[in-house]
Amino acid sequence: MKSITINGSQRESVGKKATKALRNAGQVPCVLYGGDKPFHFSAPELAFSKLVYTPNAHTVVINLDNGETLNAVLQDIQFHPVTDRILHVDFYQLFEDKEIALNIPVHLVGNSKGVKNGGVLRRNNRKLRIKALPVNLPDFIEIDITPLKIGDKVAVEDLLNEKYTFLHTDNTVVCQIKTARTAIVDEEEEEEEGAEGEEGAAAEGAEAPAAEASQE
Repeated sequence: MKSITINGSQRESVGKKATKALRNAGQVPCVLYGGDKPFHFSAPELAFSKLVYTPNAHTVVINLDNGETLNAVLQDIQFHPVTDRILHVDFYQLFEDKEIALNIPVHLVGNSKGVKNGGVLRRNNRKLRIKALPVNLPDFIEIDITPLKIGDKVAVEDLLNEKYTFLHTDNTVVCQIKTARTAIVDEEEEEEEGAEGEEGAAAEGAEAPAAEASQE
């Protein structure tokens, strides 16, 4: 998974006055959880733009001014209700040997046969929650919808792999092709029905001589 680097400074004071002074200076108060105890630090508000205003998932490398480096993921973020400025950010520390739960975006690729025939693509889950070691966290979960016909769907059980575990039931639907009033029968189905019709006609033709023989 791609990482975003944020340069921060450890906070000595965590009271309301100190927090207000930080915000007035363009800094965002942050807390890192997951270690022996919560770690308080601050970082420039502009440093969060690539992390917050994106649909993609990222890990974070926190570079502190004392030379210490910490790996984390974004856990929670608070915005001002009027100005939408970032007020507070919570992170969760990553460890190489400890699994982490994270919401991963779903990317759909390809052009569905069902959609071409008038069906409607429905995205039931745009993100899926998984659990994995940091090294196995994917940037996104890719699904090729090209072979999907009207009525087809993709569920979590179709995406299982050894690198991470889905925190959803196997029958959770991720996306599906729903029918619509303007939809037409998929070409493959039409071909199958045509083949069945030809076989039926051939069978009737084969029975005709036997019927004529019985009449004689």
